[in-house]
Parts: sequence; C-alpha cells; structure tokens
Amino acid sequence: VANPLVYGDYPKTMKQNAGSRLPAFTDRESQQIKGSADFIGVINYCMIYIKDNPSSLKQEHRDWSADTATMAFFEQDTAASSNEPSSLQIVLEYFKRVYGNPPIYVHENGLATPRHSSLEDISRVKYLHAYIGSVLDAVRNGSNTRGYFVWSFLDVFELLDGYASSYGLYYVDRDDPDLKRYPKLSALWYSQFLKGRSVRSDEVFTL
Repeated sequence: VANPLVYGDYPKTMKQNAGSRLPAFTDRESQQIKGSADFIGVINYCMIYIKDNPSSLKQEHRDWSADTATMAFFEQDTAASSNEPSSLQIVLEYFKRVYGNPPIYVHENGLATPRHSSLEDISRVKYLHAYIGSVLDAVRNGSNTRGYFVWSFLDVFELLDGYASSYGLYYVDRDDPDLKRYPKLSALWYSQFLKGRSVRSDEVFTL
C-alpha cells in the first residue's frame, strides 16, 4: 500500500502474485501518486507472525490473503505472546528505513478487554505504558513519528465484535438510559501522562 505513495508503483512481488487482477498505473498516474502523501497513518494493536506458504499461489480462486503466499498466526511458540510492544517500534523504524522516513501518525493503538471488565484496567495501563515507550524508542532512533492516538476515548461499537469488547479509557454503561460514563484506571493514568508527569505502569491511582 505504501509503495505507490513513495515509489510510484506496487512492489514487484505483489504484481507477480496478483497478476492481472491488480490494476496497473500508467506513467502519468505513477508520477501523480509518487510523493503525494502528506503523512502515513499507522494502526497497530499487536504482533502477527507469518511464515512462507507458496502453495496458496496454486489455488485457482484467490483473494488478497492467498496472494501474500504466507500463513499468519498470533503466537510464534507456546511461550510467545501477540502483545509485543516492540512490534510498533519495528513498524515505525521499517518506514524510516524503507520509505525514506515520512511523517507518521499512529492513528490507533489500544487493548481490548471484555465489556463488563473491572474499571481497574491495569492490563490496559501496562499496555499503553509499554507501547508509548516503544514509540519513544523509535523517535529516539530517528523515526519521524509526529503523533500518537489511543483507541479509544470511550467504549464504542467495534468493527469486528460490536459491543462485546471495549477499548475505551471510559466505560459506557449501556444499560443506563443516559449512557453514563465512568473513568477507568487507564483514563487517570493517561491524563497524568498527558500532563507531562512521570508515571509508571504500576503506579496506584484512586478511582
């Protein structure tokens, strides 16, 4: 997706695998799109591992997933977790190395918890602390990351699972006609962080 914006065309492998199903740029279109992005928006939640799967290219009917000729999975082994803060740093530094370090805004980053879980969402506090630290490490290594946004301010209707899970810093009581909102521990932690105060993920706050 980023290749045309920087280089004016899709990667060679992508064109080979997708074949005629992938629209081709004319020379004029290539020149128009090359360098046309003001910034790159990154959405990152977790790390997904992949391994080579060339057999998918032999399928008669393929979608974009089969065209990648890979197999995706969330755990590298039984001891590995998909919740790897370094994944965000890896992505940001990849754009620096491969795409000429364009301006980047992290549009979404957050942790899903069950809708009715505790307001003391310590797991989300630790997640945000670690991932924001990963952004800082990337910036210190020269990444042109300009901004970061937590997903999300409130519990909302999620694309993949509706109201079953929540990412919000504020809990929304959907059983209340007024949809009353309650701050979670993560809201208080993030507020302290935005005020420039030194905060640890294990710091105690009063709800």
